[in-house]
Amino acid sequence: MSAAVLPPLEVSVPRRAEEAQSRLSRLNEARLSPRLDGPALSLEKEVELRKLERAFLEAERAAVAERAASAPRDVEAFISWFESLREFGPGQNDPLFPWLATAANREEIGWFLSQEVAGEAGFDDLVALTQLRFPVRAKLEMARNYWDEMGRGKEPGMHGPMLDRLASDLRLESKSHEIAWEAVAIGNLLMGLAANREYAYHSVGALGAIELTAPSRATHVSNGLERLGIPLRTRRYYALHATLDVKHSIAWNEEVLKPLVRDDPRVALPIAEGALMRLNAGARCFARYREVLGR
Repeated sequence: MSAAVLPPLEVSVPRRAEEAQSRLSRLNEARLSPRLDGPALSLEKEVELRKLERAFLEAERAAVAERAASAPRDVEAFISWFESLREFGPGQNDPLFPWLATAANREEIGWFLSQEVAGEAGFDDLVALTQLRFPVRAKLEMARNYWDEMGRGKEPGMHGPMLDRLASDLRLESKSHEIAWEAVAIGNLLMGLAANREYAYHSVGALGAIELTAPSRATHVSNGLERLGIPLRTRRYYALHATLDVKHSIAWNEEVLKPLVRDDPRVALPIAEGALMRLNAGARCFARYREVLGR
């Protein structure tokens, strides 16, 4: 592991963010989907897209580098710093979510949810990729987290299908031209961190930040859906994450972050960077959503 900035690459970055994120989505579709008919991308095209991914990740990293550098290396002080992101991290307490809970109509909350679904990278897959070759204690907690994501072996409890059910019940058929690039970028960011081992500790921080900050937003969304008469079966994904992620966050901080930073204080920096990268990407989304929704 190295916290050093990776060397620059010769890469042609599209002028439009929409184009760049669309291309990165194609990379992730190709790298993740099982295939019987050979590679989805030529080796040359994959190298080109991975260079684009590196440029994207390093730009996102540079945007948070100054704040991340302030994270302590002492384990207890680091955990306090990390937990403070719940209140003071980018995008926290955004006014979008109380509005969704109390005032948004069905069309407005449906548009919001279509963006959420488009940006979903699959927490189960992200954890599975991140845990590779990690120390036993951290690996075990990631396994427990994964098992929860998989419904503890029961299909009705799997989190991914819960989100699919919500999208189906609310008829959130996404039209690609209506999906904000900022939403797509969240999925590309998380997958880029999890799929490349030089960003493994960044992925740990990003996933920890999700567990830390998701419950309050999920509560607002669930309340908004309930207000509109959406049954629990449909809104279960958000109702569940409003409570379960509180427990996940406590366990993640105790069983993943603490032992990793205690064993090697150098990892505090990339963990902090990853957390801020994910929160910054979320804040960018919320600002865009408010712009579109006139909030």
